[in-house]
Amino acid sequence: MIVVDGGLITQLKAQGFELDGVLWSAELLHTDPQALVDAHKAYLEAGAEVIISASYQASRAGFHQVGIDADEADRLIASSVTLARRAVDEFMADHPETYTRYVAASIGPYGAVLNDGSEYRGNYGVPRAILRDFHAVRLKVLDEAGADILACETIPSAEEAIVLGELLADAATPAWLTFSCRDGEHLCGGARIDDVAAELDLLGTLMALGVNCTPPQYVSSLIENLRRAAPNLPIVVYPNSGEAFVAGDNRWEGDRSLDDIVAYAREWHDAGATLIGGCCRVGPAEIRALADAFPPLTD
Repeated sequence: MIVVDGGLITQLKAQGFELDGVLWSAELLHTDPQALVDAHKAYLEAGAEVIISASYQASRAGFHQVGIDADEADRLIASSVTLARRAVDEFMADHPETYTRYVAASIGPYGAVLNDGSEYRGNYGVPRAILRDFHAVRLKVLDEAGADILACETIPSAEEAIVLGELLADAATPAWLTFSCRDGEHLCGGARIDDVAAELDLLGTLMALGVNCTPPQYVSSLIENLRRAAPNLPIVVYPNSGEAFVAGDNRWEGDRSLDDIVAYAREWHDAGATLIGGCCRVGPAEIRALADAFPPLTD
């Protein structure tokens, strides 16, 4: 099993940052890049084998809202990979006896730039061409930035997933795509996960499929659906804590259901997941527990 990191903004809040603007953690690409390096290193020190860049909320449209032009936006988006790579390089220099860690470039959904929680609903109400144009530019920038993986994540709708799957045909970097889901069978936008996974599998542009930022109690069922629909693709899962996000107030409410992440991870691994981590409200302590329970196969 390969251990993926946890929520980037979760660690940044632990470092003292309150990031509730339109850019969330991507704000620090412009204002405090070292803080991102430090956050990535916290997960590497905890045992994460894959760290995900701070580009989830980063886009030309998002940076435009804070007065940053397109060229500078592209530079900042690419820098998310550079900063994650710097964290890996520094970690490897401090731990020369260890094995290679990997950088995944985050490609968040269109809903992230809307900053209204619609990545948990998928009801954007925009033409397919808008989704294609939005993702094409950022995907190209991140494909050329030097990441090991493109991580298309928190995708709530079938239409957006297929748009990304089609665009990835032109990418040189291997990619995974993970859905946000409302239960054990459906994406947040309502489509059945097995139907969408089967269509993506036919495109042949992904190295893995999975789910993220989804309550942990749904994950085993979702894995089973993915395995049936796309039996030859590895499965990656990194759910949230089980709490619910209240978009209007930028807060989480409800009870955590991921207190025993190791027990859940054993269940998910047995079901067929090969890459496991955490998303919102999951921090280095949980990732360390995962890494301790699932030591690397390679020294």
